[in-house]
Amino acid sequence: MALPKSRSGRSTPLRDSSFERMEAAGSWDALEWTTIEPVSRSISHTNLEFLLEAEEVMVEGYGVVLVNTDEAGTLLVTNFRLLFLSEGTRGIIPLGTIPLMTIEKFNKTVPRTQSTPRQFDKGSGRRLLLVTGKDMRIIVFGFRPRTKQRREIFDALMRFTRPSRIWDLYALISGPSTFKNTNPQVRLLNEYFRLLGDRSSHASVSMIEDGSFTLSNDLWRISSVNSNYTMCQTYPFALIVPKYISDEEILQASNFRSKCRLPVVTWCHPGTGAVLARSSQPLVGIMMNMRSNMDEKLVAGLCTLLTGAGGKQRKLYIADARPRKNAIANGAMGGGSESSANYFQSEIVFFGIDNIHAMRDSFSRLRDYLDTHGASSSDGMSSFLRHGASIWGGGNLSSMSASVTVLGESGWLTHVQSVLAGSAWVAARVALESASVLVHCSDGWDRTTQLVSLACLMLDPYYRTFAGFQALVEKDWLAFGHPFSDRVSMPTVSGGVNLPFELSRQSSTGSFSSSPGRQSSGSARSQNPSASHAHTSNEYSPIFLQWIDCVSQLLRMYPFAFEFSSAFLVDLVDCVLSCRFGNFLCNSEKERQQCGLAEASGCMWAYLADLRSANGSSHIHYNPFYDPLKHDGPLLPPAAALAPTLWPQFHLRWASPAEAQAGGLEAHCRSMASKFSELQKAKEVAERKAMEITTAVDSLNAELRNERHSSNSALILANRAKKETDAIKRAIESLGCNVHFSRSGDCTVDVENSLIDTSKKFTSTSRRQSGSTVQTDESSDLSVSITVMADDVVPSNNPLDRVCETLCPLRTRDGGCKWPDAVCAQVGSQFVGLKANFDAFDRLSIYDGYFQPK
Repeated sequence: MALPKSRSGRSTPLRDSSFERMEAAGSWDALEWTTIEPVSRSISHTNLEFLLEAEEVMVEGYGVVLVNTDEAGTLLVTNFRLLFLSEGTRGIIPLGTIPLMTIEKFNKTVPRTQSTPRQFDKGSGRRLLLVTGKDMRIIVFGFRPRTKQRREIFDALMRFTRPSRIWDLYALISGPSTFKNTNPQVRLLNEYFRLLGDRSSHASVSMIEDGSFTLSNDLWRISSVNSNYTMCQTYPFALIVPKYISDEEILQASNFRSKCRLPVVTWCHPGTGAVLARSSQPLVGIMMNMRSNMDEKLVAGLCTLLTGAGGKQRKLYIADARPRKNAIANGAMGGGSESSANYFQSEIVFFGIDNIHAMRDSFSRLRDYLDTHGASSSDGMSSFLRHGASIWGGGNLSSMSASVTVLGESGWLTHVQSVLAGSAWVAARVALESASVLVHCSDGWDRTTQLVSLACLMLDPYYRTFAGFQALVEKDWLAFGHPFSDRVSMPTVSGGVNLPFELSRQSSTGSFSSSPGRQSSGSARSQNPSASHAHTSNEYSPIFLQWIDCVSQLLRMYPFAFEFSSAFLVDLVDCVLSCRFGNFLCNSEKERQQCGLAEASGCMWAYLADLRSANGSSHIHYNPFYDPLKHDGPLLPPAAALAPTLWPQFHLRWASPAEAQAGGLEAHCRSMASKFSELQKAKEVAERKAMEITTAVDSLNAELRNERHSSNSALILANRAKKETDAIKRAIESLGCNVHFSRSGDCTVDVENSLIDTSKKFTSTSRRQSGSTVQTDESSDLSVSITVMADDVVPSNNPLDRVCETLCPLRTRDGGCKWPDAVCAQVGSQFVGLKANFDAFDRLSIYDGYFQPK
């Protein structure tokens, strides 16, 4: 899994010439251990930012050297992993950091060299610790002599790599944390509903509790016969079986299969009705003549009628994953294989895939090969590539050819090809012939699971997405009882590990030199047999890892067909091997339900989804080439294409880290996609800004138009006011007055009349008063209103009123106006533009004198 980021980069080597000096002297004392200054022992564990939640440091070792890369640092044993920190930067060195449950074996060693007796005596003080991982790495730590650090680290590994019970695993100590799990049984039922074509139903816990999940379609039904795991302890609580087969008949048929793992449906073709089914071997006995009517009826139920074939029955293939000789040999223990004569419309085929023990040995040989010929060998000096191409293979072409031969002798790629070929054959029968296929091996939980799940991956595009791949793994690997505790060598619910620690296995191939336990010059050997401890039992085998390897081969052949990338598969394998989460603990669904692992531990799927959510589609788990429309049907690779290669992202990441990045094109494409995404976001931001600017410009244009309209209106009003002002001025001047208007709005009137002895100056401002008013506004628009007062209105002291009183000869003694006989009315033609207040006219006092004849 992805390690936490260290606070700094890679540390510098302890000494540039350490390996040359070691080879020259033939002794690790040439490294001058006494000159290595150990770091301070007062490391504050609270300041170790890379520690996970609930992770605690148990033992520390100082001045330790990682022999593979010649880096010095501090070695920590926590309750979850072995941590190697750089001496200078305190950053994590990934090669030297490995989860405890990923360790396959570890032992104390000392270098053994073919040197002079003096050199051998000098080298007797060297202290090495070899750690072999299940993830293809072999690492060696060197400790200072005359210290007890190696003993302390070794004892801590003995104690924490084999917990006494499952509850001592880090996954259960840390709890669910932020990566909470949902009920896996609910997810299994939802997948069953999808397979039956029921998109409207959704599973729930209450549905499981009341048993209402037994839905069906025209051909198949979900049975609750195993809801309490009484029929088969390694099968899930719900099974898909032929619709017309009763639960009583299912119970009878289960007795004829090994471990009661009877034939059940694991995938249905939505169009043709063909199915993939799985089971264990039949118990035909040593004479191969035992039969079961119920088993034969159940298997015949898989051969439904072909759609549109006029009532013709479809063909059934029974695929036995084992070599034929192994199937016959199993007859001696009561097992065996079917006879096509006893099973209607059937044909028996054998795939010849070897058992778990052959896979374990092959994996071990491949790991030794990579360590021997990689760039970072565990002995620090035996790699052909370490000192450059000039001495690659020792300059001997036969040595180069021998290394390639050794890769072939490991057999790993041959086994991968066998699984791929068998799965492709099964998928082709279902897709091209509309035939149903029943797959089994001995117990039906190793090779059967590999073949069925890989065939489903080829047939169903849904399984090639993140959600579909999770559903596939949970259905065919977890629910159908692949024994993960046995195969990964984890503690079981019964107590401790499956078997006591055993002595580490020696390489089984004479032409293959184990690394670094190989018996050549410069290699290391165990100090004593009791110092070597394996974390694995005889049931350990990398079956799930081999299946993931097959998936990576399909991903290489069909890069557009998968939503996930090779990096996702690597992190998935690391999560499974590390036991950091509880999804893959125990051997069956029943055991996980009994332990309550879904509630007591974190969920690996939630953790991986959380990683992806950080960067979206640009995350390394996403396949940048994925095109769901390009491969929306089955993948049927021809035999010529099934030539597997090493999976560089996994097989080479420790031995040859530079070459492990063989997917450089994928990384470059992802980088381009990320840049394109950034450009898209920048484009969207720019478009939004442009839209905002356009809106602002439109708003300003509208305001400008309004301002222009207002300006035009103001200009018209100003012209009108000017005309009115000129008219008033002329009217008043016609009465013998000189009118002067100032910019401040004040009005000065000089009155000269024969009735007045002296000139009087009246000044009026633009304030509204009772009587007559002269108004000006701030915009210099002048509106003058002359109001005629009623008789009952008390005269004001307005100067204009006094002007009118002085000029008007027809005013009465009490001040009343004699209009319209007044002079002002007679010269009314001169008052152009005046506004009359007609409301005042209505209030005028009418005198009889107005109407007397002249």
